[in-house]
Amino acid sequence: MSLRLSIALSGAALLLPLAQATPASAAQDRGYAGQTVTCSSNDNRRNQCATPFSGRPVLVQNLSGTRCVEGSNWGAGRGYVWVDRGCRARFAEGGGGWGGGGQGGTVRCESTDHRQRTCNTGWRGAVLVRQLSDTRCTEGRTWGFRNGSIWVNDGCRGEFAEGRGGGGGWGGGHGNPNYQVTCSSNDQRRNYCNWDRGQGRPVLVQQISSTRCVEGRTWGTQGNQIWVDDGCRARFGAR
Repeated sequence: MSLRLSIALSGAALLLPLAQATPASAAQDRGYAGQTVTCSSNDNRRNQCATPFSGRPVLVQNLSGTRCVEGSNWGAGRGYVWVDRGCRARFAEGGGGWGGGGQGGTVRCESTDHRQRTCNTGWRGAVLVRQLSDTRCTEGRTWGFRNGSIWVNDGCRGEFAEGRGGGGGWGGGHGNPNYQVTCSSNDQRRNYCNWDRGQGRPVLVQQISSTRCVEGRTWGTQGNQIWVDDGCRARFGAR
């Protein structure tokens, strides 16, 4: 083999990895089919990024060493995605819309290590559509909805969809303003009091006990009942 031919072959071998790397790099820069949005949680802080999508965003590439789990360290609302605790990822428009009553997208919210976790949704209400944990997910006890967010506790892991009206499964909206129920936790024990679901979702209107009554912690709802615990005693009215 001549010296000139040997140099030419060596040069081609050196250029080959560069030639192979260029298309992959370019494809990554172009993203996926359609527009994508990258959102990063810097210094483990929560960050919210605007999106142009009409449908629900889906995660298409995890860019961080931290695993991005929907409902745990990332989620989405109309026109935005949020990330937290070190998640950095690329998002694209998913197939599902934002319709109410669970026909659109769902949010996964998980209580890991039996700790309480809050998952932002931007909804007006929520319903449990699929239980993922061995722990039973019971509204008012291991999960609930307040201020546009779902909370889960004591190991509940589930998928939730937007509920119609003010909350999942409750009668609509404007009950009798004179309808009230007083419920008391005596000797720090849990107690259940009947509630007419047709009046709508109950709200605390007067705390009677010195123990603070906190929804999801010392009081909540289950079926057609209000429960109170740990010394909470309060009067509840219709929302």
